[in-house]
Amino acid sequence: MKIFITGSNGYLGNSFLGQYENKYTFEKFSLLNQKIEDIKLDNIDAILHCAALVHQKVEHSYEKYYEINVKYPVKLAKIAKQNAVKQFVFISTIAVYGEDEKKLDENTICNPATFYGKSKLEAEKELLKLNDDNFTVSIVRPPMIYGKNAPGNIDSLVKLVKKSSIIPLANIQNKRSFISIHNLCYIINEVIIQKKSGIFLASDDEPLSTSKLIELITKNLDKKIYLIKIPFFETLLKILKPSFHKRLYGSLEIDNTITKEKLNLKNPYDVEDGIKLMIKGIY
Repeated sequence: MKIFITGSNGYLGNSFLGQYENKYTFEKFSLLNQKIEDIKLDNIDAILHCAALVHQKVEHSYEKYYEINVKYPVKLAKIAKQNAVKQFVFISTIAVYGEDEKKLDENTICNPATFYGKSKLEAEKELLKLNDDNFTVSIVRPPMIYGKNAPGNIDSLVKLVKKSSIIPLANIQNKRSFISIHNLCYIINEVIIQKKSGIFLASDDEPLSTSKLIELITKNLDKKIYLIKIPFFETLLKILKPSFHKRLYGSLEIDNTITKEKLNLKNPYDVEDGIKLMIKGIY
């Protein structure tokens, strides 16, 4: 099977290549260095579109997000359909649901709050219009991904645990869903193998509190730390760094039962396994 992959230098694209390089033949494409008009899709069975403009420290205009996250994949999908490619797998995000949901599933109404989330939802809608009996459109919505060299908040927590022995994040009772890079690649692969269309919600089975996450990181680093609770720390953080506070204390729990039933799958790794693989540096 031959897969055309965009964003192969990004974390997810590179990880999928690494995990399945012996199973598939890959054709890589870079939006930065190549033009869509020059694409050759001879004998391509499926397209895995991982490329995207994600959250930036300096926010871009919506027009920029629209150009990269909507126009490019829709144009690529139309070319693919014209060239008899059978499947288009689009990596979306749970940001399409917005920031106010505490618990969500495949049927939760989307209400994106960021340009990133809005552009991804718009792309989903346009791509699904192309779905038919000869062209399968599959949408995968992951939460924050963790694993070896993964960017994001979990990597920041790992660095914090490595540097400090006392961390003021004890007894946080939130519930937050993440996904191991291994579980995400497995789900994407199942979507490709089964040629299933529609929307798929990717997540580890068990949500974690921030305190539990730190404990698992600490356990696998084989390091002794003290989780403490400082009076007014949470309140102060909420005032000074509201977005950071939300990531540490807020809940975002995913129930992807419908996806697992639709694909008839079980995640190969539980949360403890996923954290262990991340800390040990195993792809």
